[in-house]
Amino acid sequence: MSLSPADFFTDYTLRSIVLGSALLGLVAGTLGCFSVLRRQSLIGDTVAHAALPGLCAAFLLTGTRDTLGLLVGGGLSGLLASLLALGILRYSRLKEDVALGVTFSTFFGIGIALLTAIGQSGNAAQAGLEGFLFGQAAALTAGDVARFAVLGALALGTVAALHKELQLSLFDPDYAAVQGWPVAGLTALSTALTVLAVMLGLQTVGVVLMAAMLIAPAVAARQWTRSLGGMLRLAGGFGALSGGLGAALSLALSPEGGAGLPTGAVTVLTATALAVLSLLLAPGRGVIAGWGRQRQARARLRRELAGGRR
Repeated sequence: MSLSPADFFTDYTLRSIVLGSALLGLVAGTLGCFSVLRRQSLIGDTVAHAALPGLCAAFLLTGTRDTLGLLVGGGLSGLLASLLALGILRYSRLKEDVALGVTFSTFFGIGIALLTAIGQSGNAAQAGLEGFLFGQAAALTAGDVARFAVLGALALGTVAALHKELQLSLFDPDYAAVQGWPVAGLTALSTALTVLAVMLGLQTVGVVLMAAMLIAPAVAARQWTRSLGGMLRLAGGFGALSGGLGAALSLALSPEGGAGLPTGAVTVLTATALAVLSLLLAPGRGVIAGWGRQRQARARLRRELAGGRR
């Protein structure tokens, strides 16, 4: 498929897909920083997979594929699963990976069962519902993009307004608790924001791939900065670049008249490529910079040993 820069301004579908994917990346990348820094990267995977039974339940209750209703159902289901996982961690001796793994696999299993039952029901309205597994970015409309913008602004505005509180509860929860701040409430808030990011991404990259959009931009940003503010800004930028560039590449590389490359998959691959490049090339934490420091240290040690022998 041949694309030119002018197509972005004249083609309604192209503009909606690229803008929607970029907004998703901006919000998901920014909010994913909290999960990565808390070493709870699996929480995004849990929320994404746990959204599926909520999507199916919303469809069964309404009988329609109204996007907003489905996303609200998915968001509520994801929030329930994340709070359940955090409760298991707090009140049991299970390790984090076990609690999160059991939670998301259980919810995802329920979702697959409901999706299968809906598919066998003969309801014509269910056509395309399975698209939420891997995303259906081609179905994005200007209304979806506007919804992404409003919800994204709400999430990012909350992070900006509570930046100090979220930062202290993240890095020194004991001190925050001594100061009288609701640490548990702030943790629940950051989890709820993660749920919001997942809601935005379900239609674009789907249940299965959404976790990568939360983790990869944050991992990439972590290699370039040591401050939370810098990490949030860089992760948002990396996420927006991954979303916009991935969507454009998926459209540009799709053959004429043939099945197009899946936008969600290409977007995730783009985000992963940025993370890998950051892991390799970042001057402070990158692998190549680390090799250089090791070589310098060995060379310095050899000079010192040679000087000592003389």
